[in-house]
Amino acid sequence: MTGLITGSRVRLRPAAAEDAARFEEILSHPDVARWWADAEEPVATQVSYLLDPDDGTTTYAIEHEGVVVGIELAFEEADPQYRHAGIDIAVHPDWQGRGLGSDAIRALAGHLFTVRGHHRVVIDPAADNKSAIQLYQSLGFQPVGTMRSYERGPDGSWHDGLLMDLLAEDLVPALAGS
Repeated sequence: MTGLITGSRVRLRPAAAEDAARFEEILSHPDVARWWADAEEPVATQVSYLLDPDDGTTTYAIEHEGVVVGIELAFEEADPQYRHAGIDIAVHPDWQGRGLGSDAIRALAGHLFTVRGHHRVVIDPAADNKSAIQLYQSLGFQPVGTMRSYERGPDGSWHDGLLMDLLAEDLVPALAGS
C-alpha cells in the first residue's frame, strides 16, 4: 500500500528516512511514550521498524500544513478468508485536540475500505487509555473485548488492551466544515 492519502485537514504520506528524527521526537514525548514505549526496545529501534516495517504494514507520516504531527500505521491481513486491516496512531501532544487524529483515522480507514477492499478495520488501544477509546468510538469503532495482559508497558508490567473494530458502514463521516 503506497501513495498519498488525503483527509479534510491532514495528508498521509508514506514514511521516509527523513522522518526519523521527528518520529523519535513524537514517540519520546512522555504523553505518547506512556502508551507506545517498550521497556525492552529503545525508541530508535521502534523508529527503525516504522521506517522499514514488515510486509503487509505501511507507515504514514501525518502532515498538517506541512508539519509532521503524527504517525499512522496500517497492517493488512491478505488471507481472503480473514481479510481485514488494523491501524495504529500517535499524534504529538502539541497537535492533539484539534481533530487531526480523527481526520487521519477517518482518511486511512476510508482508504482501507474503498481502495484496499477491506471489510473491517481494527484498533487496539490500552484498556485504560480512555481518551483514545472515546475518540475511536466517536468515529464508529465498537469495543469487541478486552485482551488480558496484552502488551508490556514502559514499566515492564503487562497491561490489558481493548480490541475495537469498525465496519465500513459504521464509519462516522466528517461533519461539514471539519
